[in-house]
Amino acid sequence: MPFPFELAVEPGTLAILAFVAFLAGFIDAIAGGGGLLTIPALLTAGLPPHLVLGTNKLSATFGSATASYTFYRRKLFSPGQWRNALIATAVGALSGAVIAHWLPASWLNQMLPAVVFGCGLYLLFGRTPDAPLNAEAPIPRGRQWPQGLGLGFYDGIAGPGTGAFWTVSSLLLYPLDLVRASGVARSMNFVSNAAALVVFMLSGQVAWLLGISMGLSLMVGAFLGARTAIRGGSRFIRPVFILVVLALTARLAWQHWFGAA
Repeated sequence: MPFPFELAVEPGTLAILAFVAFLAGFIDAIAGGGGLLTIPALLTAGLPPHLVLGTNKLSATFGSATASYTFYRRKLFSPGQWRNALIATAVGALSGAVIAHWLPASWLNQMLPAVVFGCGLYLLFGRTPDAPLNAEAPIPRGRQWPQGLGLGFYDGIAGPGTGAFWTVSSLLLYPLDLVRASGVARSMNFVSNAAALVVFMLSGQVAWLLGISMGLSLMVGAFLGARTAIRGGSRFIRPVFILVVLALTARLAWQHWFGAA
């Protein structure tokens, strides 16, 4: 994106976007769904749609990196156990971002609200453990390939609700509690954001000044959100997660089922 556009963004608008990014980072570190705030905000600020995804990936990478590192430092995510998922997610995200420019996704958009809502219903009525069955239990590696490829591809080509999908699918597939599943989700989100960002950078579809400004705010929000999630545990994450999923469902249904912007 040429710098003249970025310099034309008024300081007041930049401050509002930074504040929205802070809130998005805080929420995203806990339950995912930060893009529910940042993408509409970027569109409202006047960025062309093709720049919104790239700029959002830049800012989201800042936030997801901070959140994932926080979970890692608290020993709530072990990269060695998730090597296959990390590789698969990167490959999937790169593939999704590359074909995002020409693959029709209308069918996927129609299904998104129902799928996201299903995640919320599972966590609302399902019995998710409050503590890990065994913190040292081995994590099945074979399941990580389809999970990482599928969710990485989705994040590269679209993105809304990726963190929620990671959280719920990890709870279903592995012996994890909600806090550790959130750590997996934040870490995989970072990988898919970073991989997709490479493609958008090479395509010149990133507003750098705006993305970095929002990214720094996202980092602060993500740091506070991750620490809050770890301290509060499942009892705190669960209601926030459900609220975010319901809000995401409403937004996607309004946009893709009723044709609203």
